[in-house]
This record gives sequence, structure tokens and C-alpha cells, in this order.
Amino acid sequence: MTMQDTVLHRAGISRTKATDAVDPITTEVVRHALNSAANQMKRALVRTAFSPVIYEVLDFAVALYDRDVRLLAQAPSLPMFMGTLNFCVIEAVKGIGGEARLNEGDIIIYNWPYGTGSHPQDLAVVMPAFHDGQLVGYAAIKGHWLDIAGKDPYCTDTIDVFQEGTIYPGVKIVSRGELNDEIYRIILANSRVPKMIAGDLNAEIVGVRTGVRALLEVVERFGPEVFGRAVEEMFDHGERVVRDYFRRIPDGRYIGHGVMDGNGVEPGEVPFQVAVEVRGDGVRLDFSGVPGQQAGPINCPVPSTISTSRVAISMLAGMGEAPNEGHFRAVEVVTRPGTMFHPLPPAPCFLYGWPALQAIEVIYQAISTAAPDLVPAMSGGCICSLVHWGTREATGEPWADGAPHPTGQGAWRGGDGGTMLHISESATRFSPVEVWESRNPWLVERMELAQDSCGPGEWRGGLGIDFDFRMLEDTYVTTSVERTKNPPWGLEGGQSARANDALILRQDGTVESRPKHTRIAVRKGDVLRLSTGGGGGFGDPGGRSPEAVRRDLANGYISEEFARRHHPQAFD
Repeated sequence: MTMQDTVLHRAGISRTKATDAVDPITTEVVRHALNSAANQMKRALVRTAFSPVIYEVLDFAVALYDRDVRLLAQAPSLPMFMGTLNFCVIEAVKGIGGEARLNEGDIIIYNWPYGTGSHPQDLAVVMPAFHDGQLVGYAAIKGHWLDIAGKDPYCTDTIDVFQEGTIYPGVKIVSRGELNDEIYRIILANSRVPKMIAGDLNAEIVGVRTGVRALLEVVERFGPEVFGRAVEEMFDHGERVVRDYFRRIPDGRYIGHGVMDGNGVEPGEVPFQVAVEVRGDGVRLDFSGVPGQQAGPINCPVPSTISTSRVAISMLAGMGEAPNEGHFRAVEVVTRPGTMFHPLPPAPCFLYGWPALQAIEVIYQAISTAAPDLVPAMSGGCICSLVHWGTREATGEPWADGAPHPTGQGAWRGGDGGTMLHISESATRFSPVEVWESRNPWLVERMELAQDSCGPGEWRGGLGIDFDFRMLEDTYVTTSVERTKNPPWGLEGGQSARANDALILRQDGTVESRPKHTRIAVRKGDVLRLSTGGGGGFGDPGGRSPEAVRRDLANGYISEEFARRHHPQAFD
């Protein structure tokens, strides 16, 4: 393979000059003001959204960008979306004819997967911000819509992008402040649950308007000149933070290996690898050696491949700061067109997120070969999504709902893993049981930490969770659960954890394993059982302190048999 076969992706470069610097206090005030503005967007969206997938699960991202589409601030929500929103802004504006076609009050919708990095249901809403008639930035939201007329509301078996939903290739839903009623009616006509889509679209419009207003307040408070210089200083600081981290890793090229259970339409696992090249204070993530684009929908468009890389690195090296464009400058990404991590139209990509989730773990595995103390063991490696839909018995109304679910997280040197959503979805959540049961036709009969599901080690992995959903009406469900065949790995002598699975327990006593399947008919009285995986352990289990073992026993996290097998030192 030659470099002509590949594409190199970089974040925006610095524009700071020595004479442009502002004092650090002003820079910090501007940074926090921008983070506050992004949080105002988030609160406006959450308080006005119609669907639990938005207001409970937080399956969205909100962000503010400058005129050059560099990330100013994003509110805590879905990190994987955050890393793709700049692509959404660029392509949405391109779709309506370029920056010259933008007017004050315009709002654009856009969901072409190769521009958003997502499946079509993750629709971007973009609004430009003008100050004294000049374009100064953008507010953007990408959120999951429950249905936009794909072959099913959620799919694991599509064979091209056109089966996955209606495409909006950059169109103005609002023009100069006025709703485009024709586009609005087309949107509602292309959904099985139009009331929910209408409510969520209106909430996203509220959200971007709130973001633009809050961004302009910051610009007006400091003035465009001081604001611009403070932003450049803010970006430079973020860059320094990340580069300082990579100076701790020896130079070299390190390989991580992952494997998908299948591509959704063909038998057989799909192995892949990612190379991490560290040179001085920079890192290059090389996806050029991955398999060709797949016949099934596990293809990950370039924006999400780049986002995966940025999320993996910023979570490790960002020192807990809210990321901005500067945090991404030390990261280069190499892809090869026509592959699973750089698919070309019309390759299906509904399950784009599942290889992206695992790629983060693979990047950490690669770094662990050089610096194991800087990364965790593997988590459950999936968000274990379930999407349900049907028609209510009493009213005949269509309904739909969906959520990700937590897995055990990997241990690291000095700490046990927790139980939470995958790092790529940190700050998202699943709905409270009370919301689930009040809105949907099921009972949650079990939701408990799964004993012995953790990977043993000197520091143990987090536990998985067992969910039992008993259906009170006939319904359909799509399960999107990965890493069912290969358990999460441990590090430095730590052992693997329980893998994920999804089962249907029929009333006649039969049990079906259906971890990745579209439109499963789950009848009234059947139970859908989701078993999420644990996190891998770190270090030799024989080195775990007896006190920690006894504490885990007392809490019910592990059984006595598990303890005696992996930690005999606790019984000496």
C-alpha cells in the first residue's frame, strides 16, 4: 500500500501570534462562558424534547463552533457525536450552497451519513450566528430521531444506505426565522411516529436558537477582537495539555486488535487492527489496515472514525477538561477509502457506532503495549442497545423507544472498574424504570449487577448488569449487542470478564440467543433478557488485597467460589 492510497486527516492549525495573546484570566473567563453557553443549549433541548431518547437517555450532542468550524465548547452529552459535529456543520452549509447562502435566522437540517458520520436517524440541526451582520460561528445539535422511514426503526441487516432512512442533504427547515412548512410536512410524512419526531425537531430548533443567542452574548460581552484572541489562546492551551501526555509514551508504532461478531448479513467474525504511532508529542492513528467495506451495516464513515480517535485521545490526555479544537491538534488520523472505517456510498452504515466503540478499546490496547499504566483494561465494549416499537392495544397509537445500557468498565493500575455506559457515551444514560414502565408496554422484572461478571485482577473490572423485560403487549425489538463471542480482555495479568448477550425467553420455555437481530417479534408474556458484559481486570489476581476480596464478597459482587478460585490469598 502506498500513501497515495490513504487519506490523512488533521485538526485546524493555530492562528495565534505572540502579539495576539490575552491574559490567562480573560481566556479562562471566555472558556467558561462558552461552556456555559453550550450547557444552556443542552438544557433548552432537554426541557422541550418529546422523546425519552432525548430528555432521559441524552442521545444527542450540542456544540458551538467559530466561523472556521473549530470547536469552541460542547456540553456533556454524547462524546462520539461531539467529534463529528464539525463535519455536520461543514456539509450542511455546503448542502444549501455555501456560506454566501446563509442568512440570519436560518436553520439547516442534514443527515447524509458520509457527512455526519452516523446513521440517518442521527440528524444534525445547524444554525449560523451573525454579529453586526458578520458570520461569527454556529450552534449545532445532532440527536437521534426514533424513526425516519428506514426499512425498520432500527436495523442490523441493511445492505445499502437507502434502506436506512429518508435523507435530508442540507435543507433549510427555517429560512430567515420562518418555518419551511413544506419540508416540515415531508419530515412528518416520513416517520412511523410523527408526533414524537415533531416534538423533538421543535426542541432542537429551540436548542440551536438558544445556543446562538448565548454565543452572541459572549461575543458582545468581550468584543469580537478580544473574544477571538482568547479563543486562540484557549485552543493553544488545549493543544499543550494533550501533547504533554504523549511525551510520556515511548516513540514507536503499536498495534491493537479487535473483532466484530459479524457484519449483520453474512456469517463470520470481522477482525481489524488499528496502529498507534507516537512521535515526540504527537500521535497518528492509522486505520489503513482494516478490512474493506462490509456488505452489512458495520461500516463506520470517516467523521465517526476521526471522532473515535479524538474521543479516545481526549479522554486519556485531556486532563478532565471540556474539549475544544486545540485538544485535537496533536492527533492525526489515516484512513483508506473503501474500507470499514472509510466506506464509500452507498455502503450500509446503520451500525457505524459499534466498530467505533470497539476501536476506542483497540487504541487503548495498542497504547498498553508501550505504557500499560496509562490505559484501562477493556470494558464490555458495547452500548448494548435495544430499540422497541409497536402499536398500543388500547389506543392503536404507534410507539417507539430505545436506549443504550451500561457495561462493566476495565480496571487500571490503582483502581477497580465501575459500571457505566461506554466511554464514547459518557454523560448519557438509560431511562429510569418508572419512565420505562409508564410509557411502554413492559415490566422490568430484574435489573441487578451480575455476580462474578467482572474480570479478576489485582484491580477487578466493573460488573455487568442483568435486565429482564416482560412484555405486556406484542412488540418488536431490534437488538444491537456486540462482543458476545469474545470476552473483554484484561491487562498485565488481569483476566477477562463476562461477554454480552441478549436472549428471548419464550412462554413455551424455549430460549433464543438474539444479540444482533432486526424486528424480533416478542409476544405478550415473553421476556427479553439483556446480559451486559463486565470489565477486564488489571494485574495478577493473586495480588489483590484480602480486604478488597472480602469487601467484594460482602457486597455480593463475587461469589465465594469465584473468590476461592481467583483469590486464594484471601482465605490463607
